Amino acid sequence: MQFQRLVRLALSAFILIILLIDTTAIYKYPFLRQLENWTYDARLNFTRPDSLDERIVIVDIDENSLAEVGRWPWGRDKLATIVENLVGLYQADVVAFDILFAEEDESSGLRQFEQLARTTLRDNPEYLREFERIRPDLMHDEIFAESLIGKNIVLGYYFKSNLQEDESGVTGSLPPALRKMDVQWSKRLPISEALGYAGNLGILQTSAKSGGYFDNPFVDADGVFRRVPLIQSYQGYLFASLALATTQSHLDLAGIEMVVETEGSKGSSEYYALESINLGNYSIPVDASGAVYVPYRGRQGSFTYIPAHKLLSGDVDPALLRDKIVLVGTTAPGLLDLRSTPVQNTYPGVEVHANIISGILDDRINHKPAWTIGYEFVLLTVIAVGMALLLPLLPPLIAAAGTVALTGAVLGGTFFAWQNNLILPLASPLLLIVLIFMFHMTYGYFIESRGKRQLANLFGHYVPPELVDEMSASPQEYSLDGENREMTVLFSDVRGFTTISEGMDPRQLTRLMNALLTPMTRVIHKNRGTIDKYMGDAIMAFWGAPLADSEHARHALYAAMEMMVELKIMQAEFKQRGWPEVNIGIGLNTGDMNVGNMGSEFRMAYTVLGDAVNLGSRLEGLTKNYGVNIIVSETTRAEIAEFVFRELDLVRVKGKNKPVAIFEPIGHKNDLDQEVISELNAYKQALRNFRAQSLDRAEVDFFNLNRDYPGRFLYQVYLDRIAFYRKEPPGDDWDGVFTHTSK
Repeated sequence: MQFQRLVRLALSAFILIILLIDTTAIYKYPFLRQLENWTYDARLNFTRPDSLDERIVIVDIDENSLAEVGRWPWGRDKLATIVENLVGLYQADVVAFDILFAEEDESSGLRQFEQLARTTLRDNPEYLREFERIRPDLMHDEIFAESLIGKNIVLGYYFKSNLQEDESGVTGSLPPALRKMDVQWSKRLPISEALGYAGNLGILQTSAKSGGYFDNPFVDADGVFRRVPLIQSYQGYLFASLALATTQSHLDLAGIEMVVETEGSKGSSEYYALESINLGNYSIPVDASGAVYVPYRGRQGSFTYIPAHKLLSGDVDPALLRDKIVLVGTTAPGLLDLRSTPVQNTYPGVEVHANIISGILDDRINHKPAWTIGYEFVLLTVIAVGMALLLPLLPPLIAAAGTVALTGAVLGGTFFAWQNNLILPLASPLLLIVLIFMFHMTYGYFIESRGKRQLANLFGHYVPPELVDEMSASPQEYSLDGENREMTVLFSDVRGFTTISEGMDPRQLTRLMNALLTPMTRVIHKNRGTIDKYMGDAIMAFWGAPLADSEHARHALYAAMEMMVELKIMQAEFKQRGWPEVNIGIGLNTGDMNVGNMGSEFRMAYTVLGDAVNLGSRLEGLTKNYGVNIIVSETTRAEIAEFVFRELDLVRVKGKNKPVAIFEPIGHKNDLDQEVISELNAYKQALRNFRAQSLDRAEVDFFNLNRDYPGRFLYQVYLDRIAFYRKEPPGDDWDGVFTHTSK
């Protein structure tokens, strides 16, 4: 048992170590990362508010707008109209474009008109005057830039994390940086470092209040947008994401504060952890790389959508836009701004930014701090040690219930942390619980199966297979260790076996004994008995061990009665074979006995010992003295109320001083006919007269019984005993007990 415990602990430790490797930087298991992503998605979807945030409005360049206005890109004069209407007419607070304006707008034909003015029509004064008059209306980039000046406008751009060999990596202009990277921690924090960028036209970016990037270098391996960096670095400077820059403009804040925690002494070993980015009174929890987990409110439509073409026509309810944060983006499939997210496979990229802004303003950004690595390590260790120590001690049902409770506790704690904006690891502890539980149950199952085989090996020769199956349900309850129980023992012996054996050759005798003992054993097994041993022609069996049996006396008696029925069948078969007639005597006694594996270091046997066992053997020996096949003791008789017994005598057997009443079982009380009942009543009266020393009356009674039932040897026994007492009276103090001096 101790070895098995050590094996379980060792294998549990192995499972723990495998999972602990993932918490370190040694190796990350891709499947575990995917499992963790799934648990994150489940938590997100289970707790998402699914409500509309009216503070943020999305002006959508959707398919209807493309049908109304024309294909994209639109002339920037139309975008200028949208900006003027949003800010001037509808008084929006801040307008952010999730769109890049990297190239000049040539939709007005200005270049062609200029080419004509320089060449073919340069000598046409009327053309030149008209061209100069309409020229300002054809300068769409300037018109758009003019509409941005003095307004809360944020333009989008993107950084490049990878560059092709023939790619310069830089186009357009960048907005002002947030701040310069701190040389102390800049190289020790895994903030995404861009290699290039695609910015807006300089005239547009300088006219806008600020800008923010809309790329995401932290898309998970499955292509899902879960984390988005609020900051990226480029050439030693930090730049804001579109969501961060838009929130900054909304709050009218000029800069950010980066909260970096340090630990250790100065030098290369010093530890740095980026904890949060602060915007005024707003603290945004971020991970070491400056990224946030997107706090999705729900599926697409968690914010008010207004088709862009309605902004051009001015057909919008002013209440929808007044003092609101407006993001201009697209949901049209052909414009390639649809993303895969935990809440929806196809989700507008512009709404991802809206969710981040909403989460910042509501303080609803969930955070996975750096200390969760240590938490995961400790949690896995506690779970593994606790389960490895407790599961081997618990029954399977309680072990399963405890495992479910532990799983519930981990889930509950994780969801409680989630409600407090903490993202704790869930996949690894759940996987550990499942693996250790399955291992222990599987190990226990095979050990239990081996235990069943051991039970079959230990008890299969004694008890029937049906009882071994019952014992296998809880093998830990059974052992060969000695114990004291109330049980019933049966002894069966062939009468005159010596004479029978002398008249048969060894082979015939062997076949006869096999033919006799096999059916008798089958009857004992059928009645839930345990074979103790065969002693030549004798059988010793008991009831009540190893399987507890509250009706051991009844089962033993029914076995004895059925053995006599089986004997009559065998006698007919033996006669046909020319074998001698066989008769048996059976003794039954119930009482406290010692049962267990007993013997010596050379040979052991599962057997019973004690005075109650010896009395059962003596009772079997008395059957021939009374001319009956079965004798039971008074303790056995007391356990079987539905049976009718004939009291044979009150005796002292050899080796016992205390008298014992002995009985012959007659049959079930519902099966007796009137003649048998009359005989029993006459016998009871004769026995009362005998014990009262009314020998004359008793002699007449027994004489009449012997005459009416000449085959009943018992009546002749009492007639002989009366004749003896006439010569040698027992005395006035006689207690009616007859002492047997032989076995």
